[in-house]
Amino acid sequence: MRIKLEHGAGGEIMEELIRDVILRNLTLTSAGGIGLDALDDGASIPFGDRHLVFTIDGHTVRPLFFPGGDIGRLAISGTVNDLSVMGAKPLALANAMIIGEGFEGENFERILKSMDETAREVPVSIITGDTKVVEDKIGIFVITAGIGIAERPVSDAGALVGDAVLVSGTLGDHGIAIMSHREGIAFETELKSDVAPIWDVVNAVAGAIGWENIHAMKDPTRGGLSNALNEMANKANVGILVKESEIPIKPEVKAASDMLGISPYDVANEGKVVMIVPKEYAEDALKAMRRTKHGKDAAIIGEVMEKYRGKVILETGIGGKRFLEPPLGDPVPRVC
Repeated sequence: MRIKLEHGAGGEIMEELIRDVILRNLTLTSAGGIGLDALDDGASIPFGDRHLVFTIDGHTVRPLFFPGGDIGRLAISGTVNDLSVMGAKPLALANAMIIGEGFEGENFERILKSMDETAREVPVSIITGDTKVVEDKIGIFVITAGIGIAERPVSDAGALVGDAVLVSGTLGDHGIAIMSHREGIAFETELKSDVAPIWDVVNAVAGAIGWENIHAMKDPTRGGLSNALNEMANKANVGILVKESEIPIKPEVKAASDMLGISPYDVANEGKVVMIVPKEYAEDALKAMRRTKHGKDAAIIGEVMEKYRGKVILETGIGGKRFLEPPLGDPVPRVC
């Protein structure tokens, strides 16, 4: 086989690569916690009465600077968010940068300053790293790893029938903002990426309802909401019903999506969390989200059900229902 862009774009094609090639060629071990075979946002390692959570991610966004952020903010936020959705307070980050020869020094400093500002926002420290310069004109790639501490790690596989499904804000902002910027589509209000660290949102909900009542979490990055919900439904062997009328989407994102022929449910978000909690705690979780900086547009969008196990059902605005299928890959490449 030959590796194609679609193999790294989230969705079903990337899942096939991971399952049929990567996992088959690695020894799947864990340290007693959540391991590689779980295909979660990170791994956990029991450490006394707590768990260390470890994650790593590579970032290749194009353009490097986009409305609402840049590759530096994206890298820090992405790693912090992978820790956060596993219930881990971010402790420290590592940063590796692969830089193409001739890359503009002013832009390099701009990226570093953005990384520092985003890390201080959490707050979390960047404590180690590596730098390589290559002859190719690749621009810059950023690889960040992070470690956090969790009272009890939260997986993306814990949804139970009867639970409520929440999102922490408007969806589609990141992918549609980048695509609109690339295509030169202008609106009265500029579309901006939602890229941001969401530890404040997750921690606020845990403080309000307790970690034990957060059954599952995921950040809907590559493949967007569609991919995140389908992974959660499949892993927990439950059905998920979401209502189109309850899913928060900005009017300008909806308009741009229609113009580009892209579903906002399928594109990456970089500052949101999908959270599943017991129905009786849903309102408290929603209020906690809305009190935070990055959760003011949070909403309860659906429920976990017994029917259609492993599938996601979208109830449309006119009352019809259809399967919300995971995308084959991210329809907007090079966004994270």
